[in-house]
Amino acid sequence: MSPEEKSGHAVVLGASMAGLLAARVLSESFANVTIFDRDTLPAGAANRKGVPQGEHSHGLLARGRQVLEELFPGLVAELTAQGGIPVDIMRDCVWIQGDAPMPRVASGLAGLCVSRPAIEAGVRRRVLALPNVVVLDGHEATGLLFDGVRVTGAQVLPAGGTVHDVAADLVVDATGRGNRGPTWLAAIGFERPAEERVDPLTVYVSRDYRRVPGREDFAAIITSPNPARPFGAVAIAAEGDRWMVTLLGVGSGQAPPSDPDAYAGFTANLPDPRLHELLSTAEPLGPPMRMRLPASVRRRYERMTRLPDGLVSIGDAICSFNPAYGQGMTVAAAEAMELRDALRAGRAGLPRRFYAKAAKVVDVPWDIAVGADLANPEIQGERTGKTRFLNAYVAKIQVASSRSAAVGRRFLEVANLMKAPPSLFAPSVVARVLWHSRTPSSPAPAVRTPDRVPV
Repeated sequence: MSPEEKSGHAVVLGASMAGLLAARVLSESFANVTIFDRDTLPAGAANRKGVPQGEHSHGLLARGRQVLEELFPGLVAELTAQGGIPVDIMRDCVWIQGDAPMPRVASGLAGLCVSRPAIEAGVRRRVLALPNVVVLDGHEATGLLFDGVRVTGAQVLPAGGTVHDVAADLVVDATGRGNRGPTWLAAIGFERPAEERVDPLTVYVSRDYRRVPGREDFAAIITSPNPARPFGAVAIAAEGDRWMVTLLGVGSGQAPPSDPDAYAGFTANLPDPRLHELLSTAEPLGPPMRMRLPASVRRRYERMTRLPDGLVSIGDAICSFNPAYGQGMTVAAAEAMELRDALRAGRAGLPRRFYAKAAKVVDVPWDIAVGADLANPEIQGERTGKTRFLNAYVAKIQVASSRSAAVGRRFLEVANLMKAPPSLFAPSVVARVLWHSRTPSSPAPAVRTPDRVPV
């Protein structure tokens, strides 16, 4: 769309990844886009109050990287030049779903090992370079403007100032986990969306370590917790020649230590020794940082009987996941693409069109994350027949994926939002899952290839 064909003003509430990606797609059809965020935004890659998860391990899954490359051509190359590490997600990473690693083979799943602040800073820089986008930090959204038919803008409170009205043709709520979107809807006479909520009972403790390039032959090692072993760990290579390490425990008595002297020792009980060996000699770059994960919440906007035009929510404002599964940024990216498609069909009826599309994006990672959480009997939540069936099947996949590269690849393709879940039930996949999960055998050896990414 040419500048002359663009019209109207869009307001985005929140300048984290979901808000920035929304602003990027809105810039294609609106004459002006204004982003408001209550934080004072850093000039570069730095942690900030509104994104506390930035201190913990992050990476970009394959679908997320694909979207960033489409919306911001060359951004992955820029992040790589700044120290990020492009990876084949199966070949260059060690995945331990049960008690043995997946085979490491080329999968075609292209990810990126880089910190959350670095990704956000790169995206923010690109978005603010757009001629019709501005950001006003230090401004908190306090409510919506409504004319009885549609949302017509937002109320905004600048730091040290007074609330003022900002007119808009579209308001996008990207205010994250703590968003007040349902309260704002109730204030203008609409029902709140139904919510599904699961408390993962998970504690994170993260710490950065110095990384010696070339010492390890992997860019990440991910050990997922399971009911028999309710603790795990993640180490991801990142810019600045460092390892972002996160230890996690699920349920009572499983919290990882915050004591610097005990931190590395926690990894001695993991089924694969590589992370413990790494931390036993690596130099820590700071103290451990603890975080009790909030509940995962899915808001069912797509099921509401009445929706006002002029307002959509996106990212964690729709669904906030247990971050242990690394899905948040990639889901926000996929939702931004659905917003783009919904806008191309016109602005009338946009919310219902978009929420139907977003629900399909969220279904897969929500089922994976919540199903995995509910496999732990200590976690409260409804265990439907579907949940019990999926958990039983995924448990078999976890065993089979350590013995079959084909099963492991298909599971990662689904987890990376590159294939739909029904592909896990293709006859050839089911046959491999059932065979490899019941036949005693040794795990497949790690496949070492000469073109593995140097880290």
